[in-house]
Amino acid sequence: MKALDPGSSARAGVLHTDRGNLHTPLFIPIGTYGAVKTLSSRDLDESGASVILGNAYHLYLRPGVETIRNAGGLHRFMAWNKPILTDSGGFQVFSLAQLREITDGGVVFKSTLDGSEHEMTPEKSMEIQRALGSDIVMAFDECPPGDAPMDYVRKAVKRTGRWALRCADYLANSPDTYGTEQAFFPVVQGGVWENLRKESVQELHPLMNSGVAVGGLAVGEEKSAMFDMVSLMNELLPRDKVRYLMGVGKPEDIVRAIDRGMDMFDCVIPTRNARNGQLLTWKGVLNISNERYKHDFSPVEERCSCYGCQTVTRAYLRHLFNLNEILGLHLASLHNVTFYLTLLAEIRTEIQKGAFSSWSKTFLSLVQEEDDD
Repeated sequence: MKALDPGSSARAGVLHTDRGNLHTPLFIPIGTYGAVKTLSSRDLDESGASVILGNAYHLYLRPGVETIRNAGGLHRFMAWNKPILTDSGGFQVFSLAQLREITDGGVVFKSTLDGSEHEMTPEKSMEIQRALGSDIVMAFDECPPGDAPMDYVRKAVKRTGRWALRCADYLANSPDTYGTEQAFFPVVQGGVWENLRKESVQELHPLMNSGVAVGGLAVGEEKSAMFDMVSLMNELLPRDKVRYLMGVGKPEDIVRAIDRGMDMFDCVIPTRNARNGQLLTWKGVLNISNERYKHDFSPVEERCSCYGCQTVTRAYLRHLFNLNEILGLHLASLHNVTFYLTLLAEIRTEIQKGAFSSWSKTFLSLVQEEDDD
């Protein structure tokens, strides 16, 4: 990883996997169940996606590990031949499921689908991710809510450290299911407390052989506190390893985090906002349902290469949304995902040119909040 602009900590680098090289900084579209909502693998490939994210918790519940293993792994199951990163399921277990018991051994929880009881342990999470065959595996961690008290977060940091060691031990003693190497990322926790973040980094440092994830941010804390922790991570984390800032996804937040040395990002914003008719442009968010677009026959974004921007107008897309036509959801999702991937490609270029600092100031000055009705 190299920071090429003296005015910024923005870095450009490459993460090597058996299914292709990942050029950072990069954005990872979220395909929780093995599908990015409304988009096919061909759509994602044509939009420029180099990696997607699947979730161990959700795929464990549906369609189940046995089904995916019998299909030959998640790549074959969803017809995607580029890298896949899988979240461990830790965040979902702690935020979605009805918890029954948390111990140092693992978590007993009830399924959000049918109320059935399950146990997720570090070893179980790794077993699931082995069966999925992902190229980047996330450690099973405890992610406290943003308003959790310090004592709770301290316990979560210690438990996350112990669980990460168990995850690494499991992977070291179990063969790759499909003959491809899986990179392992431990997850730094610690909330908004500097001392706990330092403790987590120190404990997990020996496991940061491929990269490291920063978790427990963008979970309800103040934005200024989040960026304080991101800046701290820039100081503490290894310079030569990939840094994955989990769950941070507004374009302006990504730009600010890249300026502070982060490399990888994921978020539901592109597809979630698309389903609500909120389309991303180089000047901010455009609400396609607004009356002003009824006779607007320009593309959503002149600079966008997605199929929708190359073929249809704002007026037509507004028409689709007013009819609740599913084609509108598809075109909007394709546009937003393409926008993110194009943004990150442009950022990589600016970093390589040593011009990211000036570029980012211009970008942030142009981005506005959602347009008014």
